[in-house]
Order: sequence, then C-alpha cells, then structure tokens
Amino acid sequence: MLLSSHLLLSFNFIITTLLCKHYSNNNNNKISFMGLFLSRNLACKFIYPFLFSKRVSKDLFPKQLENMMSLVSPRTGRHLQRYDQGCRQVVGCIPYRYKNNGTKDKELEVLVISAQKGHGMQFPKGGWEIDESMEQAALRETIEEAGVIGSVENNLGKWYYKSKRQPIMHEGYMFPLLVKKELDNWPEMNTRKRRWMTVAEAKEICPYPWMKEALDVLVMRQNQLQKDVDMSRL
Repeated sequence: MLLSSHLLLSFNFIITTLLCKHYSNNNNNKISFMGLFLSRNLACKFIYPFLFSKRVSKDLFPKQLENMMSLVSPRTGRHLQRYDQGCRQVVGCIPYRYKNNGTKDKELEVLVISAQKGHGMQFPKGGWEIDESMEQAALRETIEEAGVIGSVENNLGKWYYKSKRQPIMHEGYMFPLLVKKELDNWPEMNTRKRRWMTVAEAKEICPYPWMKEALDVLVMRQNQLQKDVDMSRL
C-alpha cells in the first residue's frame, strides 16, 4: 500500500510537470490552474525531500517546477505542530553565501526577509511539524518564505524565546543554509521581501536577540573553518 502511494505521488508529479511545461510554453497565464494538481501535501512529501537531497544542484531545477512551487500555499494551522513540555518547536535557517569583494577574501552575506506582520527583517522560520524532520522543516520554511534552495548544514543551536503574538514559550532551532539557487517565484513572494546584506547589517536590522545569537554562532563556525583550511595549507 505504501509503495502504491509513492508510485501515485510520483505519477501525479510527472503528469503535473508535463502539463505545466505544455501550458507554460503556450500561455503563461494558463499555468494558474496547476495549483489544483499540486497540493501542499504533495510538495512536502515529494518535492521538498527531493530538494533536500545533496545530489540536487542549482542546474537541476527546471523553470516549470519553479512555477509550480510558487503555486503551493504555505502550510497553515497548528494541527501538525510539535510541542515539547508546552513549548512550541520552531525551526529556521540562516541562508548565506560568500560575495567576492574584489580581493582574495570573500565577504559573508546573509539573506533576510520581511515580516508578514509588523516591521523589521528576520531569517526564515516556522513551526516544526510531526510529518517532517527538523532539517526538512528548515528547508521548507526557507523555500516558502525566502525562495532559495541549498544545503542545510549542522544545527547552530537551540534557543528559548517568547513570541509577542503568542503567550507560550517557543523552542527555536536554527540551521545554516548555503544557498545554491534563488528562485524567481516562490510561495510567499507577494507578501515578503528578501534582501542580501552583511552580517553587521543583519544584526542591526533584525529585532530578535536569539536570531542574532544564532548568526554569531554561524560567523564563529565559518571563521574556524577558514582557519582550519589555512592551517592545512601550511
């Protein structure tokens, strides 16, 4: 039964991709009907695990699939949320890249997004749900909110914080994500802005202390990795 379910998902995905390619080649406006075929469940069970594979490169993401991804509604509701001793478990990512500033050194840049409600910029984050791993949740939130894909790296740590909108404590985990590709279309593209900036700029504009601490951990980790590389060359 499980195998049949996987085959059905694969068949649904292949047919959807072919239809999407056909209609996008003839009339871009007609692609909107593809949202009827691509459910959130299909995206989370098939597409997101595919993107999580380390074998996926930035060249293996066809435009048709990107258009389909933009039609997937972000997950909503609390029925799948994970809680630990009353704390809502939240997972997020710090998308990063290295920008060549014209010297032998490369400057670390991070991607921040606008908040849906209120002001300020932050890193992608959201609830960790019971039908996904922590790493899959981090990648899903990053795709939905920031529209980038890449390699999810080792956990930066765990933080406890209290949300301004909810009276309960949150248990937050953050992961670095080395960006491989920026999507032109993504689920929350109409409600969020994204912007690359330096670490100093991100710490200035982000209002959440726990996210700033996670960023500090990332910087220390990357600096140590660079030192190890330099030492190996001696």
